[in-house]
Amino acid sequence: MVKKILLGLLALIALVLIFAVTRPDTFRVERSVSVKAEPAKLYALLNDFHQFPIWSPWQNLDPSMKTTHSGAPSGQGAVYAWTGNDAVGAGRMEILQTVPNTSVTVELDFLKPFEAHNTTLYTLTPGAGGTTTVTWAMYGPSPYISKVMGVFVSMDNIIGKDFERGLATLKAVAEK
Repeated sequence: MVKKILLGLLALIALVLIFAVTRPDTFRVERSVSVKAEPAKLYALLNDFHQFPIWSPWQNLDPSMKTTHSGAPSGQGAVYAWTGNDAVGAGRMEILQTVPNTSVTVELDFLKPFEAHNTTLYTLTPGAGGTTTVTWAMYGPSPYISKVMGVFVSMDNIIGKDFERGLATLKAVAEK
């Protein structure tokens, strides 16, 4: 009986591992919000890492988180690094490219609790009546271990709620 249970368990594990191979090699998580503010106001909040703590969904998860700024004061070449508890981990962001009042592209490197190298893209799309749609996207490679984890929980489920919280805070700050 025990032998049959073990064989069944091994077969199930093998099926999960085989299924994981068929998962996509990349991922993308994206959320958007409409904000009653001009693109220039939002761009100023996104293009300057000194403004990041004002709206970041992770800022309050570790009150003693240590952050550093280096490189350019804002825009291309600006760097923000952090280290904190298990909820925020450690990592580094660098602004790679900006298009004034339109987009900010960020290289995002997580160091702890797991290593990952992704890209974040903020886009600003003007709308009617002085509104702007802000889209926050993160994309990158999905290594095999991420594919296995993805069988049980998707990156969208893991990070999507954080993006929604961050965008809601960004909206509140920009609409003041």
